[in-house]
Amino acid sequence: MPTPVVVVTDLYLPPEDPGDNFDLLFPFASERVDLRAVILDVSIEKRESVREGVIGYPGPRDPGVVPVAQLNALFGTRVPWGISPFARMRCLDDEMRDVPGFQQQGPELLLEVLRTSSEPVHIMSFGSARPIAVAFNRDPELMREKVAAVHLSAGSTTLDYLEWNIYLDPIAARRVVDSGLPLALYPCASDVDCYTLDAHNTVWWLEDLAWIEQMHPALRRYLLYGLGGETRIDFLRALDEDPSPAVARRVYERRHAVWETAAWMIVSGSALVRRADGTHRIIDAADVVADDEVIANELVPARARTHETGLYTFETDVVADDGVRVFRRDDPEQYERALQEALPALYCGFVPPGWQGSTTGTLRDPQPRTYAGPLNH
Repeated sequence: MPTPVVVVTDLYLPPEDPGDNFDLLFPFASERVDLRAVILDVSIEKRESVREGVIGYPGPRDPGVVPVAQLNALFGTRVPWGISPFARMRCLDDEMRDVPGFQQQGPELLLEVLRTSSEPVHIMSFGSARPIAVAFNRDPELMREKVAAVHLSAGSTTLDYLEWNIYLDPIAARRVVDSGLPLALYPCASDVDCYTLDAHNTVWWLEDLAWIEQMHPALRRYLLYGLGGETRIDFLRALDEDPSPAVARRVYERRHAVWETAAWMIVSGSALVRRADGTHRIIDAADVVADDEVIANELVPARARTHETGLYTFETDVVADDGVRVFRRDDPEQYERALQEALPALYCGFVPPGWQGSTTGTLRDPQPRTYAGPLNH
């Protein structure tokens, strides 16, 4: 059965980090994920400075309602979304009930999904942990009963580097890590920065994105709309029409950092393998055969401790019953090389079932595609 999941993501339009548009495609398209809701995590320095955009990035920009609508249209789904409080938490117990009602929809939607679920739900956190921390403060017993695990993509392998998702709301990060909820930690940064590979952080690089040309046409246009920074108002019609060659070229030539693949593979029960013929693929872990070499993408038991900055430290190879695990990969360079082939192959096989276009009513390319390898543009 697919894994029930709620995604918390700092997805914006225009994008702050186009990787959020890129990564959200996985749970919509994967048959091994049951996506219950998307919580849009929004961060600004002060409530009165909304027009100035988010911390550290030029604005203006808005929560990523449009990409969620595009994906719902493409996959014929009705995944709900909610927007979370814009400002940082003021204390560890802050329930943020005084923020505008529109900004309370995210935490309340998260709690509603948990109340109505017959089984524990996994929470994927790819932004600040604020919506999760606020929901926990409002109903800790429900969270303890219905959260299978919080998958926290944030933090560093050192206290010397203040990673971005922690910086967005240090108090929220501390609240979640210290909550006692089952916790899977995916550090985004090494002891150098958030772009250098090590054994416990999740980042890896795609040297270019030319392979997107081989994807299903509508999914290719979805990615070009987001990664190309498109702002056209007819965002559904944009899924029927190719952008200009200049936009495509700008996207295809980009070197792209990826942080979320590790968490999505784990929660979907997927394995990263090198097959006997030397190719690399992401497959259902149940489909691994004797000739497959499984490349480590795993969670190992750990003991975590928070710091006043919002960062956490962790120890592995310990006997701990805290319900905390941390991501580990054996050989970061081998891992990156494998994913540079395996993730494009996976994405090129994604198909929006029955997509008929936003206006024409004509079935468009319903067949999965086969990844043909890197393209040169």
